[in-house]
Amino acid sequence: MTDLQSRRRPAGTDSPGGAPAAGPGTASVARPGLLLALVLSGQFMAVLDTAIVNVAVPTIRTDLHASGAALQFVVAGYTVAYAVLLITGARLGARYGYSRVFQSGLAAFTAASLACGLAPATGWLIAFRLLQGAGAALMVPQVMSLVQRTFTGQARIRALGLYSAVLAGGIAAGQVLGGVLVDADLFGTGWRPVFLVNLPIGVLLLAAGARLLPRLPGDRDRGFDLPGLLVLAAALGLLVVPLVLGHELGWPGWGWAMLGASALLFALFAGVERRIARRGGQPLISGRVLGAAGLLPAVGAVFMIMLAFAGFMFSFALHQQSGLGAGALRAGLCSAPIAVGFGVASLHWQRLPRRLHGVLPRLGTALLAVGYLLLGLLLRDGAAIGAGPLLLTAVLGLLAGCAYAPLFGRALARVDPADAADASGVVASAVQLGQVVGIALIGSVFLGAAGRPASAGDSGHALLLAAAAVGAAVAVAAVLAARAVPAGRAQAPAGERTKAPAAERPADG
Repeated sequence: MTDLQSRRRPAGTDSPGGAPAAGPGTASVARPGLLLALVLSGQFMAVLDTAIVNVAVPTIRTDLHASGAALQFVVAGYTVAYAVLLITGARLGARYGYSRVFQSGLAAFTAASLACGLAPATGWLIAFRLLQGAGAALMVPQVMSLVQRTFTGQARIRALGLYSAVLAGGIAAGQVLGGVLVDADLFGTGWRPVFLVNLPIGVLLLAAGARLLPRLPGDRDRGFDLPGLLVLAAALGLLVVPLVLGHELGWPGWGWAMLGASALLFALFAGVERRIARRGGQPLISGRVLGAAGLLPAVGAVFMIMLAFAGFMFSFALHQQSGLGAGALRAGLCSAPIAVGFGVASLHWQRLPRRLHGVLPRLGTALLAVGYLLLGLLLRDGAAIGAGPLLLTAVLGLLAGCAYAPLFGRALARVDPADAADASGVVASAVQLGQVVGIALIGSVFLGAAGRPASAGDSGHALLLAAAAVGAAVAVAAVLAARAVPAGRAQAPAGERTKAPAAERPADG
């Protein structure tokens, strides 16, 4: 049900369904299903573009005579801008209105996609990729904020399940669609359709958004915390840039210096935020948000699951292309079962017996750790990927979705709707940074062991080491997942009040 169908309650109190009721600033939504499709389509495009360019790199190199370092910036520029500006985008949405900022981000993303597709040289392409990432960072945090402000109870749980499915589907679809578009070489345009494909979709979503997005006014009186924003953006930039470029450039000294400086700036950011709060100001990340029951361990577990998922997907694709000689399209199709399993589980985990809901994150992550290692053992000799390993990847996707989706909902369920934007920025940043760190760390493990060029056997051995590293990351997620539910509430959904009638309580989430 939507907020329009809920009785008005003070912000932060529970709705009959057990999820936090909407706070001030809600608006009626005549077609909530279409609204959800709209915002999740924007989310899908943003996720798609983190992967779709990878398969176009050889063609870009030939067409634009790009150097290896320039190609790294073409691929990484989007991710860097996206990851660094996510929390900023969330705060802008709270200040100026979620719908308005979503439309602004979507327009910037669409225009930058067109510019990327028409870029005449590598330098222009890098600049436009940075703008594309900035547009995504404006758009994506508003998706969760709009879900938080528009849906309650079971409808919100289903919406968050769809959100999780879109994350998994976008990663796999990017590899498949990129391979299709590059191989098709439409009208002799080579790599350019991997960017231009966003243009018609973006224009359609902008037109639909003008009619469907609710009118949720922003809070202009809310402080912007420019010092915190600048320090956090610098800290994230110093963290992400060496992680993305480090292995390709041989982990130079400046990269380690940037990582050390990022740690110092994160500590400085914490000090700046505490000082602003003591003075009665409004810090970029509210202590009230971070103090919400179960949020931090749930966000930590989500981060580790996405680290493992993205790191394995990246290494698995490299193993197929570099070690087994598969084309980009075949590699993408072989990666599809794990993404499909993730999406299916994210949508339907609530259909499992209710007594399992409270333990799903812990059980799912524990089994995942074993499953990843088993898959690495099956493929360690560099044999062709047959039906058995592909079936196991689908099972791994199901387990990941069963662990991730309840944790995702749990991270947000105890947050006051008035803090939806801040919480959305924190969770979205954890998801994105998890992918960046996973690709950097797990990818480095794989590439360091496989070498270039790699034989099938060497690549299989490298995949085993990468799978072991992924399993260790998931084991950490299992520990964090166990702490994501307050003591004595393992079987109760986060955010649920015991006074709610049993028949009205939603499943865990």
